[in-house]
Amino acid sequence: MWPASLSLALERRSHRTVLARCRHRGPLRVQRPLYPEDTCHIYILHPPGGVVGGDSLDVEVAAAAGARGLITTPAAGKLYRSDRRWATLTQRCRVADQASVEWFPHENIVFDNAWARVTTEVELAPEATFIGWDITCLGRPASGERFAHGACIQRMSVRRSGALLWMEHNRYEGGAARLQARWGLGGYSVCATLVAVAAQSAIGADAAPATAVAPNVTAWLRALRDELGCAPGSDDAQAGITALGPVIVCRYLGREAEHARAVLIRLWARLRPLIVGRAAVPPRIWAT
Repeated sequence: MWPASLSLALERRSHRTVLARCRHRGPLRVQRPLYPEDTCHIYILHPPGGVVGGDSLDVEVAAAAGARGLITTPAAGKLYRSDRRWATLTQRCRVADQASVEWFPHENIVFDNAWARVTTEVELAPEATFIGWDITCLGRPASGERFAHGACIQRMSVRRSGALLWMEHNRYEGGAARLQARWGLGGYSVCATLVAVAAQSAIGADAAPATAVAPNVTAWLRALRDELGCAPGSDDAQAGITALGPVIVCRYLGREAEHARAVLIRLWARLRPLIVGRAAVPPRIWAT
């Protein structure tokens, strides 16, 4: 067993966000904060590169009032095969009023015979904003490895002032019929979800549909989806965009993690000015 934890606190000081606290235990670190814009960009490093049964990774991010943080990773996470012991990845974000957190880790690659639980929990104040994604790759098709055994449980939730806004709970079982069925993953090995939540004042006190953030935003994003070759019926990849109350949810199914990230980055670039009020400034590490 190899437990590791990382606790980050972001604060607004003068004209920029600073990393006010960085506590770690075990093999989790951050590079120094980077400032390609007034948002603090942070890269989380996990030197082992992957987890096995019995390992646990816990990451906590707290953004104080007015702070802005974008958090990513330099490489994919790997959930290795195990002897039926569970590996756990737990990620929690707490975002205060007028603050924003953007959570963009690389994909998690689930090896055959891996047993893993991945949980992401987001707690927002009324005037907080959040954009984040989760990308899961089942097996390693390019290496001829299917996800035929094991299980991966993925859970993501967003709450505002304690009230649940959105939750998704998936259980992927190796070799299960649903991985190939049309009503399941349809044979796609890469699945991803992007979630964007605007401040309460941007959508009205009655939690009107997220399309209130900008006129025809879902139609706009669907046009981008079609432009990227992810229209319904596509054999290579499919994507859908839904407005669920104050939440915009973008879902993706495909065969390549690199393409999944490219699609979500393009969607983020369109959504960020509407949700966060900033033009998209991609982390430099995404270009390497």
